[in-house]
Amino acid sequence: MSRVEDLIQNYARFARLPWMDNLAPPQRVWMAVYNPEEERRIRLSLPEFATVTKQAGHDWETIDVTTAFEEWMARHEYRDAYFASPKLMQPELPSFFGGLVDSVQAELGTKSQGENVVALVGAGSLFGLGQSVKVSALIERVEGLVKGRLLVFFPGTVEGNNYRLMGAQDGWNYHAAVISSEKGWSV
Repeated sequence: MSRVEDLIQNYARFARLPWMDNLAPPQRVWMAVYNPEEERRIRLSLPEFATVTKQAGHDWETIDVTTAFEEWMARHEYRDAYFASPKLMQPELPSFFGGLVDSVQAELGTKSQGENVVALVGAGSLFGLGQSVKVSALIERVEGLVKGRLLVFFPGTVEGNNYRLMGAQDGWNYHAAVISSEKGWSV
């Protein structure tokens, strides 16, 4: 069985557990942690994640932030200058991030219901955009809108509660539920 199949199987066991309604926002976030080189296989397997979610009695929605930065750059009036000298873009990244947060919040507002899973796909696309654009900050800004569960597909590692996107040196401490692709992983 591949690591992606193991992750799907582990997720299926997790999704079948009874849901408590009185959880704090960080506890309604699930982190599906996998090796970054598995990203394409994960993307191809999203329908399987949806199927096991529905088999567990929950609806499935997705929010994909993969192309958010590219779309923002394409609309930006100074994009050509930023391509010529990327350092010029740094002061504008908080604006991009604010728009990203607004967009994800709006989608959560319509997609997050009491008994569904909203999958956040494309977290890896935020890697390397600087200190003002972090997956941790995005999750913290939107977690309060999650009525069901937010499943963040996270290409990286976790040790204890310390998450590292794409294996980066700096990680963050977060108390979401971890779903691993490791054999023998249990809930």
